[in-house]
Amino acid sequence: MKLRNPFSNRKVMSQESDKQSEFQDNPIAEEIQRSSEAEASEQKPLEEDPIGKLEKEISELKDNHLRLYAEFENYKRRSIKERAELIKSAGTDIISTLLPTLDDFERALKAMGENADPSTREGIVLIHQKLLNTLEQKGLKPMDSIGHEFDVELHEAITKIPVEDAAMKGKIVDEVEKGYWLNEKVIRYAKVVVGS
Repeated sequence: MKLRNPFSNRKVMSQESDKQSEFQDNPIAEEIQRSSEAEASEQKPLEEDPIGKLEKEISELKDNHLRLYAEFENYKRRSIKERAELIKSAGTDIISTLLPTLDDFERALKAMGENADPSTREGIVLIHQKLLNTLEQKGLKPMDSIGHEFDVELHEAITKIPVEDAAMKGKIVDEVEKGYWLNEKVIRYAKVVVGS
């Protein structure tokens, strides 16, 4: 077994202290040591936690996905609603052009009175009813205006006439042209005479 010299360790320690004193006395060595310390302090800190960065990116992508999904659902609902309204109001133009024909039938029936040939009157009544029933199946409804309060949303006042009955003031006395609804929407306002 080999014995160690206890003084040899002292020698190594004294050599290291000599080297340190050499560095302290040498200005170039000091400069090198300072620059290495500065580089160590200037090093960028490590990037963010990669897991945290990925979780943040995932949450942003989920948020974008939810927004896109919500926008698409709103678009679908809107387009379904618009399509339903289009289907409901598809015949509005045609029905509006047929309304004067209905008015002509009603005028003809009033003008004929009860003195007309019964078969002719019956034929006109049947054609009028058939046309009216067909249009009602498509959503047309006539307005009932006589005796009701005048409503600017539904009626168009042609004139005012004085009335003897105080209860009829501000109410509709006569109807010049009938108003019509199509699927709960006014397609023609009633032209009326209002009592004053």
